[in-house]
Amino acid sequence: MSTTSGVATGEFAQGKPPLNPGKRKSLHDGSGRKAAILIAPTIVLLAIVILYPVVSAVSQSFTKDAGLDPNTGLFVQGGFAGVQNYKLWLLQDCGSGAFSCPPGTLGSQFWTATGVTFLFTVVAVSLETVLGFTFALVMHRKFKGRAILRASVLVPWAIPTAVTAKLWYFIFAYDGIANKILGTDILWTGDGWAPKAAIIIADTWKTAPFMALLILAGLQVIDESVYEAAKMDGATAWQRFKHITLPLVKPALMVAVLFRTLDTLRMYDLPKILTGGAGDTSTLSMLVVDQVRTGFNAASALSTLTFLIVFAVAFIFIKFLGANVTEQRAPKTKKAA
Repeated sequence: MSTTSGVATGEFAQGKPPLNPGKRKSLHDGSGRKAAILIAPTIVLLAIVILYPVVSAVSQSFTKDAGLDPNTGLFVQGGFAGVQNYKLWLLQDCGSGAFSCPPGTLGSQFWTATGVTFLFTVVAVSLETVLGFTFALVMHRKFKGRAILRASVLVPWAIPTAVTAKLWYFIFAYDGIANKILGTDILWTGDGWAPKAAIIIADTWKTAPFMALLILAGLQVIDESVYEAAKMDGATAWQRFKHITLPLVKPALMVAVLFRTLDTLRMYDLPKILTGGAGDTSTLSMLVVDQVRTGFNAASALSTLTFLIVFAVAFIFIKFLGANVTEQRAPKTKKAA
């Protein structure tokens, strides 16, 4: 029932009994069923394209590969393998106990690939965050030619990764421009630290603009009056950056770092084309593709481990570091004394 200036309106004014609570509840139930019917196709589609591949990979990771029996020479079907495929990677167990995989085999490269993947992730994402933040602060200022600068920053990010990898392959060639500018004769795609540095430089060049754009979006929602008030109170530029810019841009910054971290953990095409895995630059994704050619079910186990690593990192970012791509939190306000 609703009233205006003390006059009853609606069904009650027309002499009809008001809806009882039970009737209203049934209307809400009907809306819920309608919503469930409308989103059901989306749920089914997500289950097919996301849940099924994950469940299928986990199932295959506990299965033996079909092939010739080395003892009898006969073809045998695969069967339940237990955790043998996981022991291959985690314990480097090639069938004769822990750490029995000969050097150079794929089974002996899991922990090296994991370390290299995290090395690329930590170093590259850190550099991209610093450079992206710097670019965003510059692009946030008002100056002549700002639109051209913003458009030009997008160029490295818009170039396909394979093209970027080939571009930097020529730059880091033995007789390439990198050695000529530096006056060195470094073999960037050989052994040692050089190939790792080449991959990090190329990845930073390509994706720092992506970080800059996301951080710039966070900067643009900060009210300029906050800075003006801080200036009137005598705050220095560093104090305004530390106490205003950083806290208010943190949600956008954490989402950008989360996206780039997950992308770098899955990095494949850039190191594959640039170095081909030389100098211990094989990432987990490269190891998965190499393993598919020799054993599909063992590759499923490695894919599952990679998925768990990526999931754990994403969980840490969302749960403990405040990166949330779906929920919009209201700003915290101090309680009145």
